[in-house]
Amino acid sequence: MNGSLAPARMIALGSAALMEGFALIGFETYADPAPETIEKLLQELLHKQQAALVIIEQSLARHPGQHLLRAQREGGRIVITEIPEIHLSGDYHSRVESLVQSILGPAALEPQE
Repeated sequence: MNGSLAPARMIALGSAALMEGFALIGFETYADPAPETIEKLLQELLHKQQAALVIIEQSLARHPGQHLLRAQREGGRIVITEIPEIHLSGDYHSRVESLVQSILGPAALEPQE
């Protein structure tokens, strides 16, 4: 392994209740972050070309700023995944799920017998 590679940051952004669990497994957490905090963090990751896994609560990603959008578009070094709010987890459907269903049809993700 190349000694000059910095380890990827593991970052979670969301409600305080949700962040407690992520903190326990070693994530850098931001509880109830303001949109400006999210933008500043993503700007830093992009500027410093840092590798990161960013878990963001869906409600915080609903109205993304320019740096969050850029990180989502670029992909690769910064992996961003949305998770549902705790009280909505049973009704959560990801963008990928919607995309797959629009291409392959509504039955594409149903369990096969």
